[in-house]
Amino acid sequence: MADIAVFGGSGMIGSRIVDEALHRGHTVTALARDRTRLPHEDERLRVADADVLDPSAVTAAARGRDVLVSAVGGGDGSGHRRLVEPSARTIVAALRDLREPPRFIMVGGAGSLETVPGKQVWDTPGLPEDVLETMHAHGDALEFLRGVTDLDWTNLSPPAVIEPGERTGGYRTDTDRLVADGRGNSRISAEDYAVALVDEIESPRHRNERFTVGD
Repeated sequence: MADIAVFGGSGMIGSRIVDEALHRGHTVTALARDRTRLPHEDERLRVADADVLDPSAVTAAARGRDVLVSAVGGGDGSGHRRLVEPSARTIVAALRDLREPPRFIMVGGAGSLETVPGKQVWDTPGLPEDVLETMHAHGDALEFLRGVTDLDWTNLSPPAVIEPGERTGGYRTDTDRLVADGRGNSRISAEDYAVALVDEIESPRHRNERFTVGD
């Protein structure tokens, strides 16, 4: 079993990653702003406060762990700009201070995924500026990670739509292409996204690269 720390552990995606990891018997430290959204009775769950933009706090949270997951989000587009790519840089810097850094898995975004050759999701006409800002924040974080060669990292992009729903345990994967059905629908439940992420923790297939999932 793995010892996993999850930044953003009380969020829509992060809380489901915490639940899925606990369900499979892993030990989890949830670093969360809202503790009321976390399970209250599980002997394998620890809850802590830590600023993901504080290198020393991240180093302390990561020390001795097998995996560090970042599922942080900044609310609106400007919030993502201030948090997502800067947090990736902070986490990488913090992990480099550890003699045995954990594997780093980052919840990514769908904007940089390819829809057709030469076109990405963020090229779709009519997207609101706030949505584009969020997409490019995640894209900047991915671009930064792709230049990191001295750590073990993975970026997991969701499909176009991710929302609370049913845990089916099923999903399809790709690397840089948006996963969609025959009618162009691209979606997954947050529960099945968490299944895919914990599967990657247990059976690594995408070291030092981005992959994506969808129903």
